[in-house]
Amino acid sequence: VLLDVKPWDDETDMKKLEEAVRSVHIEGLHWGASKLVAVGYGIKKLQIMLSIVDDLVSVDTLIEEQLTVEPINEYVQSCYNIVAFNKICKYI
Repeated sequence: VLLDVKPWDDETDMKKLEEAVRSVHIEGLHWGASKLVAVGYGIKKLQIMLSIVDDLVSVDTLIEEQLTVEPINEYVQSCYNIVAFNKICKYI
């Protein structure tokens, strides 16, 4: 999954925002590479990759119950834009 994480404004410490996002630890969730992408007016968003195990982690639950609640919401305004979502299926 490639996820956009938007800060509150241009004064948000993006390093602390990324640390807050990566502080979420759930079985089946693995954080990957990230980069800052310019949005406009001096504001940047964090674009971060993550891998999840479908049976253990729901992207919607991750966003609603982990990434947009206290104390992380001090830095994160929203993260509802899923830029890419690739699924690997295992055939039995």
